[in-house]
Amino acid sequence: MVLGRAEDALKSDLVQRHKGSLQLVFTSPPFPLNHKKKYGNLRGEKYVAWLASFAQPLAELLAPDGSIVIELGNAWEPGKPVMSTLALEALLAFRKAADLYLCQQFICNNPARLPSPAQWVNVERIRVKDSFTHLWWMSPSARPKADNRRVLKPYSAAMLQLLKSRKYSSGKRPSQHNIRPTSFLKDHKGAIPSNALQFTDDPPTNFLEFSNTQSREEYQRYCREHGLPTHPARMPIGLPEFFIKFLTESGDLVLDPFAGSNTTGAAAEYLGRRWLSIELQADYVAGSRGRFPEAPTKQLL
Repeated sequence: MVLGRAEDALKSDLVQRHKGSLQLVFTSPPFPLNHKKKYGNLRGEKYVAWLASFAQPLAELLAPDGSIVIELGNAWEPGKPVMSTLALEALLAFRKAADLYLCQQFICNNPARLPSPAQWVNVERIRVKDSFTHLWWMSPSARPKADNRRVLKPYSAAMLQLLKSRKYSSGKRPSQHNIRPTSFLKDHKGAIPSNALQFTDDPPTNFLEFSNTQSREEYQRYCREHGLPTHPARMPIGLPEFFIKFLTESGDLVLDPFAGSNTTGAAAEYLGRRWLSIELQADYVAGSRGRFPEAPTKQLL
């Protein structure tokens, strides 16, 4: 894990020697919030220009069939119960700066997120909780490496029964699709996920849903024991895990230029991928060693 500003680290020999070979850049950069956070965040046009400045350096690191996946939260107008288009403007500026294809959009809902914006949700009660973020999958190629067979989800009870009985209602649907008698009888060992999935044991929803409330996880325990702060905007590990499985294979290289507590690096490590992570705050780098309880010295380069 590289300690320093992403702008500088991306130019370093350690990162540049992998130029043209990165398979995936997966990251959650600081969001364009109205209040400053310790981990750093800009606002307005400065944020748009700042995020766009990373597009070309990151694209140059990618393999020809590599991907960039960026998580962006929603933004609100200062002092008003009105959403801002800043996150979308930043995305479009980023895409345009490196002439990237937008391969697909994903939605991630975190039910454990605290109610916000607090003034409009908790105090005046005129808005509902803002609990989802967008993930934007981009690539210099219209056909980057990807295989949804690596992220199949378990079949529903109904599908398992259909495969067993081998009977269902075929024919033309109201949508004008014509379902053949054998269309759904092949066992693919799982269902193809959508871009709005759920990975919890709760009843199905319409969102890609993770929770991030495990107070006893190794990372938090390590930080407590060593007197280190935990990152305030930790990413649920299932999120990078999904995209690493979907867009890379064993041995591929994954980069997170805004690593925070290094959730991306931990997911890559567990999945047998090589990884590079960059983080500005030294205490977050130190705490990220808790992600690797069996190899705590491998974190800081």
